[in-house]
Amino acid sequence: MKRFLLLLFFLCTMQWALYAQLRLSPVFEDHMMIQRDKAVKIWGWANKKDKIELRFNGNVVKTKANKNGEWVAQLKPMPYGGPYSMEIQCCDTVLQVNDILIGDVWFCSGQSNMVWKVSQSNRAKEEIAAGNYAEIRYFNAKKRIAFEPATETEGKWEVCSPETVGNFSAVAYFFARKIYQETTIPIGIMNASWGGSEIEPWISGKTFEALPSELKDHYTYTSETCPDSIRKKLRTGETDLAKIQPNPYPSVLYNGMVNPLVRLPIKGVIWYQGENNAHAERSGDYYTLFPCLIRDWREQWGYEFPFYWVQLTNYKPERLEPEESFWAELRDAQHQTLSLPNTGEAVTIDIGDANNIHPGNKQDVGLRLALIALNKTYGQKVVYSGPVYQSMEISGNKMILHFDSAGSGLTVKNKYGYLQGFAIAGADRRFVWAKAFVEGQNRVVVYSDRVSRPVHVRYAWSDNPGEANLFNREGLPASPFQASGKQNQ
Repeated sequence: MKRFLLLLFFLCTMQWALYAQLRLSPVFEDHMMIQRDKAVKIWGWANKKDKIELRFNGNVVKTKANKNGEWVAQLKPMPYGGPYSMEIQCCDTVLQVNDILIGDVWFCSGQSNMVWKVSQSNRAKEEIAAGNYAEIRYFNAKKRIAFEPATETEGKWEVCSPETVGNFSAVAYFFARKIYQETTIPIGIMNASWGGSEIEPWISGKTFEALPSELKDHYTYTSETCPDSIRKKLRTGETDLAKIQPNPYPSVLYNGMVNPLVRLPIKGVIWYQGENNAHAERSGDYYTLFPCLIRDWREQWGYEFPFYWVQLTNYKPERLEPEESFWAELRDAQHQTLSLPNTGEAVTIDIGDANNIHPGNKQDVGLRLALIALNKTYGQKVVYSGPVYQSMEISGNKMILHFDSAGSGLTVKNKYGYLQGFAIAGADRRFVWAKAFVEGQNRVVVYSDRVSRPVHVRYAWSDNPGEANLFNREGLPASPFQASGKQNQ
């Protein structure tokens, strides 16, 4: 028995010694990207009270492991450049991380359309062959559900090349490529996405709990499926995370895939999600949930970074008559979120696929997101938005609509010059298709012989507004909208 206890003590001591050796967080590895112009924390583990020295790009930072063996070294803000190497020394152990770039790191998240790979997109063979951009780096966070905030994540930094780019998120890659081509700043894209995910699992627990009860009352559990029961089953090994889906449990994707990365400074976020929230009777929740998520993430990172998203694309069969649409309502909720500062929206109602929720044209999606960033983040004078409704006047049976973001002017994308996609209604809200034409640089006149006193107007208000064809001359589509006005007396 005594020998057994001594052996057990020896094995435990050896295990602790191995565990306590100098280590880095898994997110710090060869080919990584560091955010320029921000103080950056590097962290890991060692024996408690061990002294650690970090050397990087001419800087030397000294720190010490705390009583739990955790250490943090903070690098001062640096301009973009590289590649560099980093050395971390503790006692006789030296770790080295090579081929590090300093540039702009964009955090990319959402559901399957953000997961969608370059290899699955249009012209995949040509795009992969041309994907030789050594200063674009990609980190794909491993899918992980967590019922408490996790501190670490798994993933791998990869250099963009024809051998690797096929597995990159297509939207993220085409976004990064355009920015890099226009700025020559190294671009890192960190992707933390989960196909089919709703927005609620991406919101932190504290923020979600503060939401009104009516936004949470659809979460119903049995004694076997409640979060506490799942936690217990995970601890006892009765179940494993691979058997759990995120949508029944708020905050579990934030905990597992976002929280581990909030210590890393980023340039901004691009987001492609919403399809799974466009449910019957629940799409209206997005008016609250989406701005809530943006405020939440900014609070977690500690600053008001840019947040740009993809508005839901056109999907499902086109309708012969104006319709109510939960898909359109969610688009409107996305659009209304532009009221938050430092936000932007890529409208995509013209590049979807009626028969496929995963349209292959991810090039234009990434391009439109990049145009927003080039204008609003990088200060370039590029047109980044299609026409956006601003106001109206009503005179008799005509509605005169005024638009902003018209670029060099409104245009109709139709070889016959017909403007389509508008519907109007009187006070009874019975919408009918309307005739419309462009007047001047930024006005559209809408009317119908069937509505003598119009009050309400909608544009592209349907699951698939395929006929909607109002653009600016730069080729960007007008955002869908609904609005109401008053008759001039």
